[in-house]
Amino acid sequence: MTRPLMRPPRKNPVLRTRVPTLPPAARSRVTLGLTAGAARGRFELQVCRDCGTVQYPPREACHVCLSRRLDWREQNGAAELLSETTLWHSNELFYRERVPWRLGVAKLDCGPVAVVHLHGDCAPAPSRVRVRAVLDRAGQATLIAIPDKDTPNMADDRQLREMTCDPKFRKVLITDAKTALGQALVEAIVAAGAELVWAGYAESWKKTPGFDRLTSNPQVSLLPLDLTDSRAVKDTAGEIGGRVDILINTADHHRNFGIAARDGVETARAEMDANYFGLLRLAQEFAPAMRARGADGQSSAVAWVNLLSIFSLSNFPPHGTYSASKAAALSLSQCLRAELAPAGVRVINVFPGPIDDEWNQALPPPKIAPARLASDIVDALRGGAEDVFPGDIAQDWLARWRDNPKALERELAAMPR
Repeated sequence: MTRPLMRPPRKNPVLRTRVPTLPPAARSRVTLGLTAGAARGRFELQVCRDCGTVQYPPREACHVCLSRRLDWREQNGAAELLSETTLWHSNELFYRERVPWRLGVAKLDCGPVAVVHLHGDCAPAPSRVRVRAVLDRAGQATLIAIPDKDTPNMADDRQLREMTCDPKFRKVLITDAKTALGQALVEAIVAAGAELVWAGYAESWKKTPGFDRLTSNPQVSLLPLDLTDSRAVKDTAGEIGGRVDILINTADHHRNFGIAARDGVETARAEMDANYFGLLRLAQEFAPAMRARGADGQSSAVAWVNLLSIFSLSNFPPHGTYSASKAAALSLSQCLRAELAPAGVRVINVFPGPIDDEWNQALPPPKIAPARLASDIVDALRGGAEDVFPGDIAQDWLARWRDNPKALERELAAMPR
């Protein structure tokens, strides 16, 4: 049974920080379909349209009938563990630093046999397990078998923790904690076991219901932070940048209307200044320190979370300039993901549908509650996902966008203003 994770000792400031290492990252283009599913928290395998065969590893054609008509479909992961071994030596530096490392061979109920990483609580073979597709430190999909039924301290398993971004015993910065979402996220991160949460806030003169109660929590430290002020961001990074393990950017400037309904560019400029340039300022000041701490012991820098919007995939005309600012932020976050990847720091993009707040009052339900969105963000950190689409609206838009982006664009353009 997995032992509960213990609080790490204070780091000796004299010791040099280790250089991050990554597992092998080379994948064929067809195999990246498995990575695309794992990035959304799904275990997907190729299924042949003609003969129905489920196959692994991914191939260009069905290994039974040679058809090239292959679809990626979600699988439940139920499997039988056939055999296991423990790796005590590896020529790969990443695994050499982490041995012993448990591996196994599992036969999925849907057909294929796969080599998997093996959770420490899995019973010896033969036994029932659940196989999941997760992203490793290199950002590529890999398979891990976990116990068929949940066990105590399951998330504290050493191998599983290498593939997730669990907040437990980590220091977290939330850039805007004054909103309803920010407050809910602070509470959810503290409940997940974070050692320290910096709760950022701007506009200290503005009174927000519920914000004052955060001061009563000893694990929360209020932090003045205005992402539209380059000097403030730089000073904050100089103060705490070397200690942040998870950064969650919730700063958001949201105003309604599109192009013709406004005079001037002031509102659109303010949206870009907070949603795009605010992210850019954060990335320039905090990313170098997080990249350097990608292998800083048990609680190293592991994740950067960006609160985007489902509107960033396809412009929603009633919120047109806001949609444009989030689309720009999405493009920038993809660049940030590429730059942090060599250190194994995961960039998680969150694409919620309309949040139940003051700027979405005119939109009809369903809208996602701040507490539900905060819970989904914590689940993404624990589960190792990379792209998260919380709420019914987000899931519906994603399905329509993946099916036909042009059709979705036309449908949104035809909606009544």
